[in-house]
Amino acid sequence: MVKFPEANARLFKNVFVCRNCKKKMRAPNRKVLAGKARCRSCSSKALRPVRKK
Repeated sequence: MVKFPEANARLFKNVFVCRNCKKKMRAPNRKVLAGKARCRSCSSKALRPVRKK
């Protein structure tokens, strides 16, 4: 899908999806792994990386 690294970084780097409300947000990897990042809309800590199609 993505042909060059700049677009790949913009679309997928540090982007996570909430497992409850499916909102996308950008957060550092370390905060998500430590469980300190929260969803803005539903305040859930259940985040997953965005899917690369």
